[in-house]
Amino acid sequence: MKEFFRFISEKLIDYFTYTDKFLWLLIISINTLSLLLIASMQRAGDYNYLKTQVIALSIGFVGAIIISCIDYKFLEKLWWAAGIFGLALIALVFVFGIRVEGTDDMAWINIGGYSLQPSEIVKICFIITLSVHLSYLVKNNKINSFKNICLLLIHAAIPIGLIHYQGDDGTALIFALIFAIMTFAAGVQIRYFLVTILTVLLCAPFVWTNVLNEDQRSRFLVLLDLDENAKSVYGWQQYQGKLSIAAGGYKGEGLFKGQRVSYAIVPEQENDFIFTVAGEELGFIGCCLILALFLFILLRIFYKSASARDEFGQNLCIGVFALILSQVSVNLGMVLGFLPVVGVTLPFFSAGGTSVMVLMLCMGIVQSVHIYSSEERLIIKNRDRKQLSK
Repeated sequence: MKEFFRFISEKLIDYFTYTDKFLWLLIISINTLSLLLIASMQRAGDYNYLKTQVIALSIGFVGAIIISCIDYKFLEKLWWAAGIFGLALIALVFVFGIRVEGTDDMAWINIGGYSLQPSEIVKICFIITLSVHLSYLVKNNKINSFKNICLLLIHAAIPIGLIHYQGDDGTALIFALIFAIMTFAAGVQIRYFLVTILTVLLCAPFVWTNVLNEDQRSRFLVLLDLDENAKSVYGWQQYQGKLSIAAGGYKGEGLFKGQRVSYAIVPEQENDFIFTVAGEELGFIGCCLILALFLFILLRIFYKSASARDEFGQNLCIGVFALILSQVSVNLGMVLGFLPVVGVTLPFFSAGGTSVMVLMLCMGIVQSVHIYSSEERLIIKNRDRKQLSK
């Protein structure tokens, strides 16, 4: 028994020696602030969002620690399993998909009385498979051939297209942004991005007329205030959200004291528009604190990508970086009225068990890249292998 506890204590000391403690501190801080906002917000209704968030966060935290203890190179060997698993999850939605209250898509499935959004889990699978794809092309100096650019586009088009057909265009947009950032960071030449942008601009009139429905077009029009729906119908959520943020002023009304929060004046304030809760109750200072936490987390992840021991580790970190950056940018753009409402959550803050659990698992992957990019940690790993073989 003494030997067992000695072994466990050595492993714990070993883990805390090589893990990125500052990144864990940032993650704990941002999740603590998130739970406070959710606890404050849920007084406006009867559903216990906090309980769901705590359970999902706990599962995600344990999962993150487990993943961080495993060499991330193991994921490279299982890229095919990640791809098959991701496609299977998307397929399940077409068979068992449900619409959750407050959403306008069929992107959820029900498991044991709890709703699960498979596309959130698919984000991890997509980052893993695309990381392997890009690593192979970079190693073989083939990343900028036209043939391989087309194959990369097909790689991204499969999940993006399937998720679009589920009606979840917000998540499809995030996948597209992850793909763009990861390929750019991997070294795809600018000319391909310029051609893509030009193609999108040329196709925009056709998409506006023949692809977007009236509801989607209205969400764009309210941004320009070209019709009367800006404050009464399609723009109501964004208009009320901006009023809530403005009501908080410089210091905010204080946690659990926001009047607009207590009456749930902003629709979906627990989800896509939780930043309005922060604006009203924590004010400008609180909003700046949230942005600072995101900035430090993004910079830390980017630094881990730069110090990774190989292309695969770099790509994994950039993928997580792109996931958080794209969701924060799109969500805040929605809330502040710069972008149409497309149903993108604010990472770590929006109430949603699947989302926060996946984000924590992503943090575990980043920690694994950090730990197993350390020469000292690799020496210990090889030593343990030799001891086990004996």
